[in-house]
Amino acid sequence: MSRDEIPPGTLHLLILKTLARAEPGALHGFEIAEAILRLSEVLQVEEGSLYPALQRMLIKGWIQGQWGVTADNRRARYYRLTAAGRKQLEAELVRYARVQTAIGKVIHAQ
Repeated sequence: MSRDEIPPGTLHLLILKTLARAEPGALHGFEIAEAILRLSEVLQVEEGSLYPALQRMLIKGWIQGQWGVTADNRRARYYRLTAAGRKQLEAELVRYARVQTAIGKVIHAQ
């Protein structure tokens, strides 16, 4: 199976939606990347993109992180959505739908 890059401007949306799907639980970075790949079947989130995005989202208050231990007894930071993150997710979904519709119009125009 070939893997594709995350389309520009959608990484925050994909992370927020993945964390929303995991509520009330939390996921560590590798679990977030795994979930996106599993559900999309082609979108692979590279560590070099994922962890800086998570850090930006922490700073913006969209997610919170707490250190814990994985099933493999490894130290990992677990992330969950905040109220601000749920609000941002809704805004990102609206923006994505608007852009998707606009792109569809251009592609299907005669």
